[in-house]
Amino acid sequence: MSDISYIKWDALSDRAVNELLGSFIRQSRIRQNKTQDQLAREAGIARSTLSLFEKGENSSLMVFIQLLRALSLLDLLKEFEIREQLSPLQLARLEHSKRQRVKPKSKKSINPE
Repeated sequence: MSDISYIKWDALSDRAVNELLGSFIRQSRIRQNKTQDQLAREAGIARSTLSLFEKGENSSLMVFIQLLRALSLLDLLKEFEIREQLSPLQLARLEHSKRQRVKPKSKKSINPE
């Protein structure tokens, strides 16, 4: 279990959020048994950039994305996916507009001439 089981994100300062993101990257790197040099090379960034990020001193979103990709954790960003949600009224209208039966095709009479 982690040291922090519940974080009230809206109460954190921007600096504190940066530090949490840096700590997350550091712990993920350590869990994957990677050195800073290895991860930095895989992410295509300088080791000093990674070191600053892990300390919460570098808040570049691009660096964060590169690090998540190198750690195979990019799927964590699924929370930011925009999903279309239908209201109950819209769902009811869709259900009502579905076809209930099939109409037989009209037979055209063929007039032999």
